[in-house]
Amino acid sequence: MTETRTSETSRSPELHLVQVALGGLRQELFHDAFAYRPLPRMDVTSGPARRLPERIRVYVGLLPHATVAFLAFIILMIGVDTVDGAFAAAFVFAWVPPAIVLATLIRPVFAFWASLCSTPFMAFLASYWDGWPWTGNTFAAHIVVLIVVAARTGPRAAGWMWAGTAGYALFAEMFLGVGRSSNSVPLLFVAALALLTVSVIQIRRQAAREVTAHKTVTAEERSKRTVLEERTTIARELHDVVAHHMSVVAIQAEAAPYRVENPPPELEQAFLTIRENAVAALTELRRILGVVRAEDYEAPDAPQPTLGDLDSLVRNVTEAGLDVEKTVTGAVRELPQGVELSAYRIVQEALSNVLRHAPGAAAKVEVSYVLGGLGLRVANGPARGLVKPSPGAGHGITGMRERVAMLGGEMTAEATAEGGYEVAAFIPVSREEVRDEAREEAREEVGE
Repeated sequence: MTETRTSETSRSPELHLVQVALGGLRQELFHDAFAYRPLPRMDVTSGPARRLPERIRVYVGLLPHATVAFLAFIILMIGVDTVDGAFAAAFVFAWVPPAIVLATLIRPVFAFWASLCSTPFMAFLASYWDGWPWTGNTFAAHIVVLIVVAARTGPRAAGWMWAGTAGYALFAEMFLGVGRSSNSVPLLFVAALALLTVSVIQIRRQAAREVTAHKTVTAEERSKRTVLEERTTIARELHDVVAHHMSVVAIQAEAAPYRVENPPPELEQAFLTIRENAVAALTELRRILGVVRAEDYEAPDAPQPTLGDLDSLVRNVTEAGLDVEKTVTGAVRELPQGVELSAYRIVQEALSNVLRHAPGAAAKVEVSYVLGGLGLRVANGPARGLVKPSPGAGHGITGMRERVAMLGGEMTAEATAEGGYEVAAFIPVSREEVRDEAREEAREEVGE
């Protein structure tokens, strides 16, 4: 029996942990160490600061910057009070640590490395003035740098900075300051407490933000659930009301010819058309309400209407008394299913509007297959005859606009100068969409 090992499985767990640790060190303290990251203003829109006057809150936002500048000034005073000797050495000794502290406002990671790398030079420079390996001002400056940089980065960076400081302290004890008294232990202890405090505060804030985000998501889900429940209630009421009345219409239309002795063929055909439309509306209503009400509702396998069904639609409305003229221009071709369905529904709604709002008017339906998409135009003249137009709320036009906008098209609906109405829409169709639709149909056929 042979055992196959890959480069991934042959690594020991210890080596993997070392690689992960070094990767974290590189990410936190070496990646973009010189990056320019100015300290942002403090948020004054929440907490006690929001109660202050507007003109004062502008300056309160600079409180972190002022705090760092004040600490840099204190460190400068410590350095000035410590030095005693040559002017150049005293100037460098006094001014370098506060300058590094101020650097945390714009380049935090660089400030840490500058503080750590300048420590041995400052210690040798002040070997006759102060402690080892941290002088009084570098001790305070390094603590401030660790706190500010940890607050601006994160707990992992804080741990690596403390480890780097401990590594330098060990190196200084073993090779640079043999025989000298050391203040490394007090610095590491104070730094550990400070970094632990900053890390705990950051972790609590992060946890609070996550809880807030979770509550927001939960509230949104609860709101969506409420909306779905309302939709279910509306769908139930709509079904009970509309389905009942449409069923009555279908039954009455079927029975009406038998109530008249020797009805004319035109009357029988009119009642037959009414019944067919009522039954079709009931079927469509049940399908749509099923989608709205049931979470696990499966759409029926019946094909959706397309532009190829426009002849049947025109014939249907013609039997209802509407004079319709249909014109198709351009090279007829198959379009994506969504475009075909939306185009059919737009024409259907437009013709329904003509029946309701302009009874007796003639209508024209124009379908234009152009290179970049599909053009639709449904126009009608003014109402004629004795039948009064039915009032409408305008939801049909809104639905057409939504369908066109969903497909990235444009639509206009306005009255004409002759007193009629015109609906014109353009739905863009790219060649890639047509090819994708053809591939999908080919896959379905192969699967069958």
